[in-house]
Amino acid sequence: MALTSTDRHFMARALTLAARGHYTTMPNPRVGCVLVRERTDAEPELLAEGWHIKAGLGHAEVNALTAAGEQARGATAYVTLEPCSHTGKTGPCSQALIDAGVGRVVYAMEDPNPQVAGRGLERLREAGVRVDGPLLEEEARALNPGFIKRMAQGLPLVRCKLAMSLDGRTAMASGESKWITRPCARRDVQRLRAGACAIISGIDTVLQDRAALTVRPAELDLDNAETIAERQPLRVILDSRQRLPAQCELLASPGPVLVVHNGSKAPNPDWPAHVESLALPGKDDRVDLYALLRELGRRECNEVLIECGATLAGSFMRLGLIDELVVYMAAKLLGSRARPLLELPLDTMAAQLPLMIRDIRAIGDDWRITAVPDKEY
Repeated sequence: MALTSTDRHFMARALTLAARGHYTTMPNPRVGCVLVRERTDAEPELLAEGWHIKAGLGHAEVNALTAAGEQARGATAYVTLEPCSHTGKTGPCSQALIDAGVGRVVYAMEDPNPQVAGRGLERLREAGVRVDGPLLEEEARALNPGFIKRMAQGLPLVRCKLAMSLDGRTAMASGESKWITRPCARRDVQRLRAGACAIISGIDTVLQDRAALTVRPAELDLDNAETIAERQPLRVILDSRQRLPAQCELLASPGPVLVVHNGSKAPNPDWPAHVESLALPGKDDRVDLYALLRELGRRECNEVLIECGATLAGSFMRLGLIDELVVYMAAKLLGSRARPLLELPLDTMAAQLPLMIRDIRAIGDDWRITAVPDKEY
């Protein structure tokens, strides 16, 4: 059956619904579902809709089916991700659609989860349900870049946040960096944090800036800010020599903390119970950054946000571990003695690391530049 403009309309609605779970579905993907009754003598009728709100709660299809009740029989379901075929915290959505008597399923993209990977669609077809798709696949993939990468590579999507002056400086020579940007940009960073499963920082940033690295509902400026902030991202502190003091703002703030070190020193016995210590030794007595990302993928982190200084950010960049740079630029000059954006010693033009700018926009009086490595350069 050919996909129509009507199909695109309802799938676009399902994608909009899926985006409502942007801050709350981790480690699950963001998914939306629309149920429609097709009629030969009139426009299709919207019966019900649903989206995945939070891990452990109903999936998008189940929420829509519950809202539709008996009206779901013979309906068309528009789903942004292939209905699952396995049982996790909830039952398989493909079977729920079959049991409800849905006659047709239109999907945006196949599920990259190896436990599904086409099995949900096959299960529907075997039950006599008409299956069409993919439809608006690019838009659907954009909803869940971290989940897709983790399913394919076992690694989270890595986003690095940096703030700089107009002359490309991030801190004074002393390390002083508060505040380069204005409140609007800092509120935008809060939303980046809220959308991340983990935040990675270095011990020097924590000590110098007295950073808490928390999601603060008052600064999110979102209707469901309190609900969003109930889930605090895992705060990952790279601290090779375990210098993190037991009395600091980071440990006094709510949420789990993972201190990653090189194994040369025992953990601080005075750290509170919500602090975990992990040894991942690498070269030159440093932490193995690739092993860290592999560990975060194992812990079901879809997206991680790096908030750190020029040295650590440069290390991630040199190793090719950053998927996206988000740079906030303030209209001020810090001067030639201030620290650069990245500690990235390059001596020739041939050694340059090209980027593709995906987005530039004003955030209050500052600018936000979103760029990704140009792998085709």
